[in-house]
Amino acid sequence: MSDYGNYGGGSMEAKKQQVMDQVRSELALANAQELINKINEKCFAKCVPKPGSSLDSSEQACLSKCMDRYMEAWNIVSRTYINRVQRESQNMGGAGGF
Repeated sequence: MSDYGNYGGGSMEAKKQQVMDQVRSELALANAQELINKINEKCFAKCVPKPGSSLDSSEQACLSKCMDRYMEAWNIVSRTYINRVQRESQNMGGAGGF
């Protein structure tokens, strides 16, 4: 019975950390894909009223500015959300959280 209680010991904790790291990586990838999809959807609709075989210079400039603004806003929201989650986690005594 004592062997069962010690089964895996530190390696079980290492596996748990490995799984958590993989989940975090997958979430980061999903967020990046969502960001790209939203940028494509919103900026293209705003900047390219009549799609053609190429973008003119004003469409290119519009897309560039739109992408920059969207990414800046996304980063601000992400940082604010992460800070809030960390604050709430600390207020709860570190229970739960990410």
